[in-house]
This record gives sequence, C-alpha cells and structure tokens, in this order.
Amino acid sequence: MKIIVQKFGGTSVADASVREKVKDKVQQAIRNGFAPVVVVSAMGRKGAPYATDTLIGVLKEENISVNAREMDVMMCCGEIISSCVMAACLQKYGFNAVAMTGGQAGIVTDSQFGAARIKNIKVSNLMHLLEAGMIPVVCGFQGVTENNAKFTTLGRGGSDTTAAALGAALHADCVEIYTDVDGIMTADPRIVKDATIMESISYAEVCQMAHNGAKVIHPRAVEIAMSANVPMYIKSTFSDAPGTLITNETTKNAGADISFNSAAGVANLSGLTQFRVALNPQDFSAGQNLFVDLAEAGISVGCLNLSEKEAMFAVFADDQAKTSEVLTNAGINFELNENCGKVTVVGSGMRGVPGVMARFVAALASNNIQIFQTVDSDNTISAIVKEECLTEAVNAIHKAFEL
Repeated sequence: MKIIVQKFGGTSVADASVREKVKDKVQQAIRNGFAPVVVVSAMGRKGAPYATDTLIGVLKEENISVNAREMDVMMCCGEIISSCVMAACLQKYGFNAVAMTGGQAGIVTDSQFGAARIKNIKVSNLMHLLEAGMIPVVCGFQGVTENNAKFTTLGRGGSDTTAAALGAALHADCVEIYTDVDGIMTADPRIVKDATIMESISYAEVCQMAHNGAKVIHPRAVEIAMSANVPMYIKSTFSDAPGTLITNETTKNAGADISFNSAAGVANLSGLTQFRVALNPQDFSAGQNLFVDLAEAGISVGCLNLSEKEAMFAVFADDQAKTSEVLTNAGINFELNENCGKVTVVGSGMRGVPGVMARFVAALASNNIQIFQTVDSDNTISAIVKEECLTEAVNAIHKAFEL
C-alpha cells in the first residue's frame, strides 16, 4: 500500500470553498494510487470563531491564570472541530472519511502541557482504516499521555510535527504540507520582490532556514522526516504548482543562475538585542557560570561568539530586561545594542567554498550596512545588523548570492 500524509493548515480549511480545494487534493492523491491520511489544523486564524487563539481568548476571559491541563484541553478543541468538519466535507462527496483525535490516531506523548513531545505512535487503528479504504482525518497539534489519560498539545508548528511523525510511523511514501504559498522561497517575498520558488532543498538547509526566521515549516517536523528519510513537499492548497521537495538532495532554485549555486536562500529575524559582555581572562569559570545562569532564567541565547576577554550574543527583545538583570546580579559588566535583527544566508554548498564569507561581507558593506557581529557554521553565515537595515540587508545578500 502506498501511503501519503497530507497536512492542511488553518487557511486551507477555513470555509466551505477552500475545503472543496482540500477535497480535490485528496481525490488527486487517490487517483495517483495513494491511500491518504489527512491532518488538519484548527479552522482559520486569530479572530475566526474556532481558531486556536480565539478559543484561548474565551478561556482566559474566564480565568487569566487557567492551569495548563485545561488550556491544552481547550486548545485541542479547534482541531477536533476542524477534523469533524473536514471529514463531513469528504463524506458529502462520497468518500469514506472518519474524524480522529490525535489520541485515536495513536499519538502518545509525554505530559509537558503546551509543548509535549511524541513518545510513540501506535499505528494499528490507522492501518485498519486504510486497509478498509477509509480516509482518516486526524487532528494535528495534539496527542494523549499514556493510557489516554490527558490531552496534550505539541507546541508551535504542532500540526506539521503531527504530519511528519505519522509519515515516519506509517513508512509513508511522502508527506505533503499544504499552505497558502506555492513552496519554499529563496527569501521572504514580502521583503525580496524577486524571490523565487525552490524546486528542492535538503532537510538540513530547510531546518536552518526555519531556525533563522523562515516560517514555512517547523524545524521539528523536518527533523522527524529526516530521521526517517521521508520526502516532504511544501505545496499550495490554492494552486497546482509542484511545490518544493525536501529530501537529502541539495538545493535547486527555479530560474536561478546555477553558476553560483552554493547558497539556498536567505532568512531573517527581527526583534533582537545584542549583548557584549566583559569576561575576566583569569577566571575561566565566569563564562560558564554566566550561561548556566541565563539558561536557568529561561533565556535562549543565539549568535554566540566567545573569546578570552569577551562574549557576544543575542537574545529576543522580550528577554532583554531579564538578561540585564542576570548579568547585573552576577556583577558582570556589559553593553547592549537594542533594535537589532539577523540576516542569514543558508546553503550546504557553501561548505569549504573560498570567498563565500567575503561575498557576504562585501554585500553588506557595499550598501553601507554596519555589521555588529557575525557567526557561521558549515551551512550558514549570519550577521547582526540594525533592524532598520534588515530589509536592505536581506535584499543585498539575496542579490549577491544570485538567488
């Protein structure tokens, strides 16, 4: 049996007209010889009556300090409604569809409410349905603890994670993630007008794109697919574009000049604060203790450069005050640089290529964009710049790497 997992986001199930487009995608998969498993997010986005944010608002109107268990039960409701409605839509057109909660689909998690991790997927129920010619319509974003004791939710990007995990557990031929865009682009098209759709991209590259600000798919979902070597496609519910294929293969950018193909795309993050921290070269434990203290305060640190006398790193602006407090309490001298952003070029092909860093720095320098810090890995180069320069920086890097 050829199995395909098709995940549809909130905008793809928001109303009757778009749900018909979902029906068309499911029908096409069947015509192509696949047995589909459909995964759905809650219907619509914030403000829509059954969107997750709307349901959270209803609960918090009653009690702003509602506990995490009840919050997860409430957040599961959006996907349950969506799966029932989508199953009803498919039934209307003659398909044997059945709505399933995450627990009914066999998704077992730990008990970390709001950010649960999948421990196991018991696929027997799904396999019985598929063998009987049924179409399971599974709630994304949720699971249950052992023995169906409690509802849990999987955190941001949870429906993508559900689709990837089901694809891995079912040994699916592929996973399709349907959104409102035609695929993964070389940059945010709201920033770079001539951004192009990537024909394909590697698991590692798309993870880096996502970690550095691209919002097409959650990196945890990609990591799951990568571990099982399940191909993924990012496609649009609203067009017949082929989308972007995510595999172990290297990047191909549609219409790009392949004469300089070491880079895949450019990502960006805003709302950062850079810290420069003075360290005592005679006290080797100072730097270690500092980052332990920051971790214990729940502060995520990025773009770390560490030397004998100084540490540079960035935090999200929401953590600026807390970071300053930790440093002050530790008696550490520091300077901070507010209103920053990060621009990152991603590409597995950059590894070991002479001149890549020079090209990156020159692109920013030629546009008079000040670089406050750089950090790089085998397949990324990032720079901290002022947030007001971020749009110009992304365009400069995109052009320099001929994307």
